[in-house]
This record gives sequence, structure tokens and C-alpha cells, in this order.
Amino acid sequence: MFKQKTFNHTDITKSNDLLSEDTESGRYYTLTNGKKLPSVTTVTGWKKNQFFLKWRANNPKEAKRVTRRGNLLHNLLEDYVNNETITLKDIPPLECDLFLQMQPEIDKIDNVRGCELALASEVVGVAGRADCIAEYDGKLSIIDFKGSTKKKYKNNIENYFLQATAYSLMWQELAEEKIEQIVIIIGCETGDTQVFTDTPINWVRSLQREIKEYREKFPQTESASLF
Repeated sequence: MFKQKTFNHTDITKSNDLLSEDTESGRYYTLTNGKKLPSVTTVTGWKKNQFFLKWRANNPKEAKRVTRRGNLLHNLLEDYVNNETITLKDIPPLECDLFLQMQPEIDKIDNVRGCELALASEVVGVAGRADCIAEYDGKLSIIDFKGSTKKKYKNNIENYFLQATAYSLMWQELAEEKIEQIVIIIGCETGDTQVFTDTPINWVRSLQREIKEYREKFPQTESASLF
């Protein structure tokens, strides 16, 4: 039987909303001082972008389906963590199944700093929105929610860890709180829920390399130190 948890929220965020625009080189966010920074997903995903564009063109129905699944599931999980009332009968069957199978892992979250938090750093050189910043099993974490058709392997989701590492650095700069771990929670249509964890420090050098390569590919990017 579904039982909705009430999550504790800590009101310590100073995050501001960011304006975004999509360009040929990816999504950019405009800071309050007028500077533009590329999105985290743009910087960590540009190498695979052509592959996904081709896949979407060749599989339009499946691309539409998984995009819809991802958006519905993400919004549902965000509402749940934000203590919005969840009515199962109003949720499409697939997303409802994914939500229920992921719920035991989601319920390990508490002391939520925020969901969909807009973060930016001229030091790191990127901007974006973190799915969830909260404690997971008692450790302050960057938490990413994902849906998948099949099970994932850690070596195939390196970009997830790079994104989360960027968010951890930006959060530490903004809130002066150190992120202890990265948590990737994936609900699979196979009926499995996968949880991958790691520490941000293990991915910092790889993130620096990705940002450097992106700047070399798109030299119009605002310059910043590689932290």
C-alpha cells in the first residue's frame, strides 16, 4: 500500500532563477551580471550529441515516448519530494510503476535543500539545475533522478557523475556546504531500481578536462578558471 512520506526541508538556499537560451553550441544561461555560461549538460554531453540527434531522427516514436516518460517521472518525483499530494490513479501506468519501484530509495532522502535548484559559477564555468540537493542515508548529496528502458552500467553513465560533480562544486561555492556524495537513482522499465554512488572528488579532474575540451571546441564560451 502506498504511503506518502513527509520530507523535511531546510530553508538555506540562496539560489536565483536563471534565464536560458538554446544555441548551435548548446544551452546557455545568462547571469545577473550579463555573462553567459554553458549548461552543465551541454558541456558534459556535446560529444554524444550527434549520436542522440541521429538516434532521435531514426526512432521518432521511441524518442517521443522516452522523453515523455522522463518528463513525467521527473516531475512526479520532484512533487513527491516537495510534499505535494500524490494521487496514484492520476498517474499513467508506466510512470506510476516506476515511481512505486523507486519510492523506497527516494524515501531515504531527507533534510532537502531544494529541487530543480538553479546554480551557476564563473569559477567552474558552467550553470544548470540540480534535480535534488538533500541528505541521502544521512549524507549531503547531489541526487539525480533517471528513468531508463533497461539497466545501466556505471561506465556508461559517466556524464551523470560529471554533471553531479559540477553541481556539487557550485553548491559548495553558493551555500558553503560540502557535498559528501553523488547519488544516481534510476528506475528501469525492467522492474529494477539502480542506485549508483560516488564522491565528487573522484570526478573533478575529468570535469576539468571536459570543460577545457568544450572551450576549445566552442571558443566563444565565456572564459573562467578551471577551478
